[in-house]
Amino acid sequence: MKIAITATGNSLNSKVDSRFGRCSYFAVYDMDENQTKFIKNPNKEAAEGAGPAAVQLIAKQGVTQIISGEFGGKAKSILEDLNIQMIMLNGPEKSIQEVLDLMAINK
Repeated sequence: MKIAITATGNSLNSKVDSRFGRCSYFAVYDMDENQTKFIKNPNKEAAEGAGPAAVQLIAKQGVTQIISGEFGGKAKSILEDLNIQMIMLNGPEKSIQEVLDLMAINK
């Protein structure tokens, strides 16, 4: 199983980015391999369609869950159609590592 987390940077110390389609990076954690890779979001500065384009990018990675602060309406409907679970993370800023720790991952 793979989980994607929207990230402000490309390290485990980076903070979770509250924007799904316009995040800087996606941290993709592979539970089978027990490793995290960071994918730069090429759609961050897109004039429109950043959310749907980000869904396509993440779906190609085989992700089954995505963690972010918020999801746009278009991205939500596509994620639902693809059966990719959306987890909204609210509250104080957390690092990617803190989120993985909360999920008892990467220990």
